[in-house]
Amino acid sequence: VANASHELRTPLTSIRGFAETLVDGALAEPETSARVLAAILRQTKRLQRLAEDLASLARAESSEEPLPAATIALAAVARHVTPALGPFAGERGVRLRIEAPRRIVRAEANAEAIEQVLTNLVENAIKHEKPRGAVVIALSAALRIARSEVRDRGRGIAPEHHQRIFERFYRVDEGRSRTEATTAGTGLGLAIVKHLVQRMDGKVYAESRVGRGTTFVVELPRAPA
Repeated sequence: VANASHELRTPLTSIRGFAETLVDGALAEPETSARVLAAILRQTKRLQRLAEDLASLARAESSEEPLPAATIALAAVARHVTPALGPFAGERGVRLRIEAPRRIVRAEANAEAIEQVLTNLVENAIKHEKPRGAVVIALSAALRIARSEVRDRGRGIAPEHHQRIFERFYRVDEGRSRTEATTAGTGLGLAIVKHLVQRMDGKVYAESRVGRGTTFVVELPRAPA
């Protein structure tokens, strides 16, 4: 609750300040009022993302929320994720690519949960990938494991952060995420990923080196061929 209150305070303070600017006379100045209203809209969207992610996290953590498993082709889920994030990737000059073996990789899992997991990881990778770079979803299978990897070649994550990045509201670079309000995440995406993967009897972890990029690995129970 303390963390959520802290996250809510910044956009709410901004919205109040901008609203007071309008009340104090900025409405009479078209250029100023347009700029202030755009800022209010931007901060409102940030609040909306936070509310949506809090609701998603609550569902991911809830043992009462049903998460039925079925045999899922991971490539099919990946092909749903990439078109949805294509416009965002295009804005940042990043290409999306799927690498899958000829033999279909199937997992015993929940399709909606896998899609949310991959969406969060790919969106996160797009934010950190360099312009004209590529984010890759790589699929593979080994013994009883169906593996999905999301790779970027961005700045990477220092070893001391590897375990903590899955905590609620944890950010590797606090200052940068605060200033880039248009693309900054809520700090809940990886926590949602962790809980969804755990509920599907899988595990998720990061492999990263500073300056070499990051790979998030999701391992789920493999379905019989």
